[in-house]
Amino acid sequence: MTTENPYHNNPLHGLKLETLLNELVEQYGFELLDAYLNINCFRKKPTIASSIKFLKKTDWAREKVEAFYLYQYKGLPKADDVQFQLKPRERIVPTNQQTKPPADLSFEDAERLRAKKAIKTRERAKSSSKDDPWSNVK
Repeated sequence: MTTENPYHNNPLHGLKLETLLNELVEQYGFELLDAYLNINCFRKKPTIASSIKFLKKTDWAREKVEAFYLYQYKGLPKADDVQFQLKPRERIVPTNQQTKPPADLSFEDAERLRAKKAIKTRERAKSSSKDDPWSNVK
C-alpha cells in the first residue's frame, strides 16, 4: 500500500530556493521583483547569493517570494482561505490545478498594486483605531 504525497502537485515541492530565485530573476529581473515584492535584497546591490542568504534567514520574505512564485510565475489560482493560512511550501495544490506560463508583469502594474495596498492599509488603520477605546486617550 502506497500513500500519495499530498504536496506532490505543489511546484515548490523539492525545489531549492536557489533554483526558484534563478528562475524568477531570469524571467523578471531584480528591479521588477523589487517593484512587486518590496524586499530590500532585490533593491540594494542584488545578487543571487546575497538574496538567498537573506531569504533563508527571513521567513516572512521567503514566504512572500514563494507565494509570488506560485501565483505569478506558475500562474496557479489563489489559494482558498484554509490553504492561504499555511506557508506556501505546505499548501496542497489540487491535482486539477495545473501551472501556466509566467504572468506578464510591468512596472506600471506594480505601482498600481502598491497604491491599492496602501489604500487598504490606511482603511484598516482607520477602522482599527475606531474600534480601539484607547486610541483617543492622551
